[in-house]
Amino acid sequence: MIIDTNVNLFRWPFRRLPGDDPQGLVTRLRQKGVGQAWAGSFEALLCRDIGGVNLRLAAACREFGKDFLVPFGCVNPKLPDWEEELRRCHEVHRMPGVRLYPGYHGYTLADPELTHLLSLAASRGLMVQIALSMEDPRTQSPMMIVPPTDPTPLADLVPRLPKLRLLLLNAGYWGGHATPEVKEITQANNVYFDMAMNEGIGGLSRLLDTISPERIVFGSHFPFFYFESALLKVKSAGLPRDQEAALYEGNARRLLAGA
Repeated sequence: MIIDTNVNLFRWPFRRLPGDDPQGLVTRLRQKGVGQAWAGSFEALLCRDIGGVNLRLAAACREFGKDFLVPFGCVNPKLPDWEEELRRCHEVHRMPGVRLYPGYHGYTLADPELTHLLSLAASRGLMVQIALSMEDPRTQSPMMIVPPTDPTPLADLVPRLPKLRLLLLNAGYWGGHATPEVKEITQANNVYFDMAMNEGIGGLSRLLDTISPERIVFGSHFPFFYFESALLKVKSAGLPRDQEAALYEGNARRLLAGA
C-alpha cells in the first residue's frame, strides 16, 4: 500500500487541474494503489477565512474519502486568533496535524510566531507539515511571485522542540533555487522529508544519500503534479524491497503514529 503524504483538495488558484475535485482525486489515487492520502487545501493559500477552509476540508475528507483522506488543516500565525484555529483543528476536526504555507502567508521560519505555533503543536501531539514551495517560480504569475521558503532557521529551532514531528514538503530544486542542505535539519530524528520536488535523474537517490531512508516519505503533490511522476522516481531509484516499502508506507505510518 502507498501512503501519499502530500495531496491537495479543491482548485489551484491559477488554473484547473485534472483531479481537482475531491471525488475525482480519490478515484485516481485509489486506481494507482494509494491506500491513504494526507490532504491539505489549495484554498488555504490565498483565503483569509482559514476557519472556513478547514471546515470545508474536514467535510470533504469525510464525504469523499472516509478512512482514506486524512485532513491536515491550515493555521496562519499572521492572522488574529490563530491559536484558536489550531485548537479547532485538533479538538473539533480531529486532524492529526496542520500544514503551513509560509511563502504565501508572508512570514519566514525565523518568525517568533512560528516558534510559538510549533511549540503549541508539539504540546498537543500534532504533526506539522511545512510546504517550502508550491510552484516553480518560473511559471508563477508575475503578479504573484512566491519564492521558496528557506529552511535554515529551523537548524536552531528543531533541537529545542524534541517532541515536534515535522514534515518538510516540496524541498528540492526549482528554477535555480536549491533548498539548502542544513546538517542540523537533515540529521534531526524528528524531521522528515517528502520527495515530490526532488527532480532530475537520480534525484531520489541523492536525497537518500543525504537523509536517512527512515525519514523520507512518499509525496506526490497531486494534483499539481502527475501522480505517475512520483511513482517513476521510486521505481527508477532501484531501491531494495524493504527500503521501498518503508518509503511507500512504513515511514509515514510511523510518523503519523508519533513513534
